This record gives sequence, structure tokens and C-alpha cells, in this order.
Amino acid sequence: MTFKELNISKNILRAIGEKGYETPTPIQEKAIPVALQGKDILGIAQTGTGKTAAFAIPIINDLIAAAQEEARIAREHAINAQSVQEAEATMPEAADSPSEDAGGNKRQPRNRKGPRRDKPAVKRNIKALILTPTRELAAQISDSVKDYAKYTNLQHCVIFGGVKQRPQTEKLQRGVDILIATPGRLNDLINQGFVSLDTITHFVLDEADRMLDMGFIADIKWIVSRLPERRQTLFFSATMPPAIVSLSRSMLDHPIRIEITPEAPIVETIEQMMYFVDQKDKKNLLIELLRKEQEKSVLVFARTKHSADRIARTLTKAGIGSEAIHGDKTQGARQRALANFKNGKTRVMIATDIAARGLDISDLPIVINYDMPDIAETYIHRIGRTGRAGHKGMALSFCTEEEHTMYRDIQKLTGKPIPAELYSM
Repeated sequence: MTFKELNISKNILRAIGEKGYETPTPIQEKAIPVALQGKDILGIAQTGTGKTAAFAIPIINDLIAAAQEEARIAREHAINAQSVQEAEATMPEAADSPSEDAGGNKRQPRNRKGPRRDKPAVKRNIKALILTPTRELAAQISDSVKDYAKYTNLQHCVIFGGVKQRPQTEKLQRGVDILIATPGRLNDLINQGFVSLDTITHFVLDEADRMLDMGFIADIKWIVSRLPERRQTLFFSATMPPAIVSLSRSMLDHPIRIEITPEAPIVETIEQMMYFVDQKDKKNLLIELLRKEQEKSVLVFARTKHSADRIARTLTKAGIGSEAIHGDKTQGARQRALANFKNGKTRVMIATDIAARGLDISDLPIVINYDMPDIAETYIHRIGRTGRAGHKGMALSFCTEEEHTMYRDIQKLTGKPIPAELYSM
């Protein structure tokens, strides 16, 4: 199947064609036709499967159709109004003479040839809301929406915390069709009166399980309570713990379940190695590996922001250029660090799971799990930063004695043994 067979607007086809999109990914092939039918979707898919396009393309397509219908109705009203004016213009001249009302007072004639007072342009109301957990993912979705809507008149805005809100509110006041937001900043702007959700027709909740991990469930429920009951909801999560199942049931109306499991294809493109190592020896192992692969860019995962900063300081002392990226960094600092890593100015980036969620880095050769993740599914997400788009990748993990259970859980999830070796000083 190709995108041309999905019955989407030629303007979208032109835009995605310039991006090199020809054949939809499995999540796109399954979700786009369902979304175009106006049905709710419960999507289970990892980051990196192409789900941004799976929900953004049908939303843009629907909004294009809605705008065309509004324009048609406006033209009909204009034609009808013109017909009335022409009919009035043919009335006898006497109709324009002063006349008397019931009290005998003179009424002034209407001046049909006076200046027209056109109504001010109607402000765009928000029609689609895309809610996502992190600034980086929000910015990435915004970039994708901009690309897909390139040849339309649709306007979009992205809002998140960590930056000044004034540029965001100014754009909102000019009017937008699509809003991409993180929960905290969205709630703030709703309470300040800058955002109304009364006109939402399409709602996307992306990375629902990450929302749960970050403590956003109460915020999400508050936002959903302010949405119109009649809307289309597209709900995506990489995993479905009980709290997410309950949330989905409260939000969705007879949804179509679409499940994509890319774990095996991703793992097959990635060479994996597990190092059994004492906690105190991790930094030495990391330095050895980085010096061995000194020509390659490396993404290192740490469990906490403090650990990420500590690793960056250790590598700097060892003469290895690196930067840490986590939730305590300002948005500007995070964007600069990511840009430096992508363009090769910084060879090593240390990230927490929250900061790294949704990062799209093409042709990243190596991922290192300095700290093992808390759940096996997160391991799949982490190593999925490498081995993308047909490229080969390498995933190296440091496993302490206390984390051997996680090692077994990961092997069970991936369905294949992971080579391991013991490291000691």
C-alpha cells in the first residue's frame, strides 16, 4: 500500500512526498483509514513506529475538509446576501423617500450606496488538541505538523513549560487550528483564560504510559473534563498498565484497537551486550568503551538527573566531550545540547528517560545503558534510539548484581538471549 491509496488530500500528499514518504508504516496503514472514518482509536505502539503521522495526517485531512465546507457555506451566504441587496436595489425610488412612522415622525431613508462595513475576520478556534508528556516530543510533533500542513492554510501552535509564555500566548490570541501541548503549561493557560477547549473536535493523547510515569494523570483527567463530549479521541500508549486501561475506558467511545509490536524487528537490527559490573566500576568501563569507539556518537542513559550530571563531569575530567540533558535543564539548554549532539559538536550525550522520550536521532550508532531501566519495556524504548531506518546499531548495558532480575526480564521480553560478560578492574 502507498499513501496515495489512503484517500488523503493532495496537498498532504505533496507535503509528505517531499519528506520522502511513499509507503506507510504498519501503524500508519492501520490507523489512518480508521481515523478518517471518525472512529476513536486505542493505539498500542512504541515511539519510532511512525505514529505521529498516523494521527496528524488524518487530523489535518479532516480540518482541510471542514475548512472547505465552511468556505462553501460562507460563499452561499454571500451569494444570498448579494441577491437580497440586488432585489432591494430594484425597489421603487419612492421607497427611499422620507416616510412617516405611526407617530407621524419623518424616517430617514436607508443609504444603500454608503460605505460597507465588513465584519471583522472571525478568529480561528482550536479544533485539534495533541497532548504529549515532554517538551522535546511536543516540539518534534510540532515540526511534523508543520511539514504535513505545509500546503494548507492551517495554523498550529506548540506550548510547553520551561520557556516564557508570552510568545505562546500571542500566537494563541492570533488564532490556531491545531494545538500541541504538555499538560502543565496547558493547564496554566486554561486557568489564565488564554485557551478554551470548547471547540475541540479532535483530541490526541500521546505516550499515555509516560504521562502516568510523570504523574500527569490528574492533569489529563482535568483537561478531558473540559473537552466537548462529541469529539474524536486517538489514544496512544507503548504499554497498557491497569491505570492506563482505566483511563482509556473513561475517554474512548467504542474504540478500534490497533496494536503494533515492533520489538522484534528493532532488536534484530541492534547488536546487544550486557556487562555485569560493580557500581563503583561503571565509570571506568564507560570511559574504556568510549575511548574504544572514539569516532562514534554515543547516547548514554542514566536513571536520574543527578547521575546524568555526575557522568558528564566524569567524562569531562577524562577529556571526553559530553553534555547532560534532563528535566531540570532549561528548554534552551536542552535544545542546544541536542543540536550539538546531532551535528557532531558533542560526541556523547547523557540523558534521563524523561528527557530522551521521543528523541529522533538519525543513524545513531551506539546506546549505552549506564543505569538499567526500571521496567523491561523501557529497555526496548532506549535501545530503539539506535538501529533506526534500516541502520545497524549497538546497545551496551551495565548490569549490577542487584539488577540481574531485570536482565532476565529483558531477555524474556525480547525473546532472545543477550550476550553477557563480567567486567572487573
